[in-house]
Amino acid sequence: MNPDVLFFFDKDPAALPLYEAFEAGVLAEVENASIRVGKTQITFTNPRVFAAVSFLPVRKKARRPEHCITVTLGLNRRLDTPRVDAATEPYPGRWTHHLLIASPEEIDGELMEWTREAAAFAAAKR
Repeated sequence: MNPDVLFFFDKDPAALPLYEAFEAGVLAEVENASIRVGKTQITFTNPRVFAAVSFLPVRKKARRPEHCITVTLGLNRRLDTPRVDAATEPYPGRWTHHLLIASPEEIDGELMEWTREAAAFAAAKR
């Protein structure tokens, strides 16, 4: 395991298995994906950012599980699903989606499909 990733999860080690499951899915599903660990998020690039993992509090504390991660995906459309906790359109035709992940089961085929779509969208940007 990358020591920078371990340091990132030092504040919530119980959330590390969620990240590991997401990372494994991304690396298996997206060709040429790279990972960069920053102070506030871990980004996945190809070479542009297409996904990120953070502790962004997209739900009020009372509705947020004790251990969770936030997966952020950039798409050319708005996802119409209750799995998305927040969606914004910072630029026309560019949607940012935040999904709170609290169990490994939530890192499923549907999430990986959106992640592949986000990677293709990022790769096509100029």
